[in-house]
Formats: sequence, C-alpha cells, structure tokens
Amino acid sequence: MEVDELYRAAEIEGAISDPKTAHLILDKDEVVDMNDLPGLSVEPREVEEGVDVAITVSEGSIIEKPVHLCFGMTEAEGTQKIKLEINIEKGAEIGVLAHCVFPRAVDVKHVMDADIHVGEGAEYTYLEKHIHSPEGGTTVLPRAEVELEENASFKTDFELVQGRVGVLDVDYETTCGKNSTMEMTAKVDGTGEDEIRISEKGNLVGEGARGVLTTRVAARDNTNAEVYNKLSATAPYARGHVDCKEIVQGNGNANAVPVVEVKHPKAHVTHEAAIGSVDRKQLETLMARGLSEEEGVDLIIEGLLS
Repeated sequence: MEVDELYRAAEIEGAISDPKTAHLILDKDEVVDMNDLPGLSVEPREVEEGVDVAITVSEGSIIEKPVHLCFGMTEAEGTQKIKLEINIEKGAEIGVLAHCVFPRAVDVKHVMDADIHVGEGAEYTYLEKHIHSPEGGTTVLPRAEVELEENASFKTDFELVQGRVGVLDVDYETTCGKNSTMEMTAKVDGTGEDEIRISEKGNLVGEGARGVLTTRVAARDNTNAEVYNKLSATAPYARGHVDCKEIVQGNGNANAVPVVEVKHPKAHVTHEAAIGSVDRKQLETLMARGLSEEEGVDLIIEGLLS
C-alpha cells in the first residue's frame, strides 16, 4: 500500500493539495508531508520511540479552515507513538480534523499522549475519526489532559467510521476555568471480539464553567464495553451533564459508570445513563417497512451513533 492510499482512505486529497489548508501527515514515525500557516506553528520531531508534535496557535489568530492531521500506518504490524503538545493562545481559534488510518492492521498499536492548553477566550475543536482494518488487529490508546482558561471553549468528538475497533482504551480529562465550556463526545460501534474502554472526566473548577460528557456505544457479537464518565463541579454556578447510552446485541457486554460530584451549593450537575437491547417496537416498525432484522438493527444503531 502506498502512502497516497492513506489520503484516499481519509478522503483528504483535496485538502492537502490546498496551500491555504494546514496539514500534517505521519506514516508511523515518518513525517510524510506538512504545511502550516501564518499564526499556526506545527513542529514535528522524530524521536527514538516515535514522534513529538508541538502545535501552537498564536494570540488572536483565527485559522479559518480545519487543520488536517493524518496519523496512520501502511504496515500491517508495528507501533506508532505520538506525543502532542498543543497550545492555543489567548483569543485564538482553530478546528482540527484528525484521521487515524490503519487499513491493513493485523497487529498495530497506536499510542497518543496529548497535553492541551486553551488560553483565555480561545476556541479549540478536535474531531477525531478512525479508519481501521476489518480484522480488528488495532489497539488504540489515546490519552489527553486538557486545561481551559477563562472563557475558553473546547470540543472533541471521537468516532470510529470504518472497520473493527479491536482494542480501544480512551482516557481524557479536562479542567475548566471560569466561564469556560467543554464538550467531550465518544461514539463507537463494537463487533466481533472488540474491547472498548472509555474514561472521560471533567473538572468544573471555575465559576460559571460548563461541561457535557456524551458517550454512545454499541456492543455487538462478543464485544466487551466499559464506560466511566465523571463530572465534578466545585465552583459556584458551574453546570454539567453526563449522558451515556449503550446498546447490547448478541453476546455483547456493557458496563456504564456515570459519576457526578458537586462540592458547591450553587453548582448543578445531572446525569442520564441507559443500557439495553435494540427497541423491539422500533425494529418491528422497520421490518414492517421492508427491512430485514439485521438491516433494522444496523439502522437503529446508526441512529444511536449519529
């Protein structure tokens, strides 16, 4: 497989050919291509055990087009380790579209360790889409620690859009300053023998901070899924919500632990958690309209993950 196939799998050929679109392409620990822009610094550095990447958006800079990051491997076996240091300075704005592409994985491990700082009044959006092989030979271990200053905004969305999960172990934690906002979302469809572990934590430590943790997981066949969401509010007027929904099919197993913690009388946090099978009435309605049972289940799960 040529590196160009990473571009095609991620559908980013047009973006990376645009000189006004910033991007960074990594094949394992090799920097294949990159482009930065005024106000945006992207500095990859190959190290002994992987790649260190420093991304800085300078104060007041607004990056109008999404920055494309493509982290992948064209090999069937191996380990990719990436350490991200991200600093969004005061008043800056950036959106990142990250594709993690492992289309031939038989025994591939992807390890990402991110430290993220979003400055006062800055905005950072991170959409992460994974494309895996159908064999389920991928192990994905992303960790992120995020710090939001006053009036900062952070939004992240994790999606598996193609292939088997394999092993997924997500560990994200965000600390929110005064009047900052946080949204962390994960959507995963597990099949076969997939192992899914998601831990997302939000700390609302600043007055008026707001946060939402949303998780959607389908555990089909023999998938095992464990979700731990914790939202803690320790400041006045902090507001938060935890929303976890899981569907179990076949021999799948799901475990959800939503934790809400309030340590100030003027803070408020709510939660909603649900685990169950596909709604039978919904399925019967779809089958009455001509879909097979399998097609109906797929459609219902697609709706859950949309």
